[in-house]
Amino acid sequence: MTKTAVVTGGTRGIGLAITQQLKAAGYKVAALYAGNEAAAEAVRKDLGVLCIKADVGDFEAVGAAFAEIEKTLGPIEVLVNNAGITRDGMLHKLTPGQWSEVIRADLDSVFNTSRHVIDGMRERNFGRIINISSINGQKGQMGQTNYSAAKAGVIGFTKALAQETARKGITVNVIAPGYIDTDMVAAVPEKALEGIIASIPVGRLGKAEEIAGAVLYLASDGAAFVTGSTLTINGGQYIAG
Repeated sequence: MTKTAVVTGGTRGIGLAITQQLKAAGYKVAALYAGNEAAAEAVRKDLGVLCIKADVGDFEAVGAAFAEIEKTLGPIEVLVNNAGITRDGMLHKLTPGQWSEVIRADLDSVFNTSRHVIDGMRERNFGRIINISSINGQKGQMGQTNYSAAKAGVIGFTKALAQETARKGITVNVIAPGYIDTDMVAAVPEKALEGIIASIPVGRLGKAEEIAGAVLYLASDGAAFVTGSTLTINGGQYIAG
């Protein structure tokens, strides 16, 4: 039976690569997006994927989007929490708005989506929740207290929920990418980017497809014994113990 998968932030960057690989593997895929209509339309046209505009930081909006997905594609069995934003600034200059925007989009969203699927997964005794964190949620990053806090929170959330759901056939894991060749990283000033690449032992940025391949594995039946894990994919830039 074909499983239904939802990818938040699923029309661009890492999320798009995840959507593509899940679709190619035979999943029925729905992609949530924040507002880039051109990207969403391209995904609809090229992949035949259900794309729904929704604010993942809004609990009710997520509920409405997921109800539409389940009505169209069936019960959600795989959830990939990929959506995220940055609002960088040193703490002494950071505004309450910059803090709350990032916490809402990057951490509250993981609660919102997971809460809406968890009851159904428990009833069916099956589920895969895969959360995308960041290298900066593991090691911290100057100028990103908000982002680092949110992404570290995603790791803690994952570990706790994995313990709650293990006996129900639900696995919950987190992937912590390093610097990946996406639009977000491309926006980094050239000299800073050169410094980042120089600090990566493999000597290059990661590829979105490499993160998507890990998601595909964690979503599979073959990963049933993997839960509560943090999969670090960063080219050796930060080696977590």
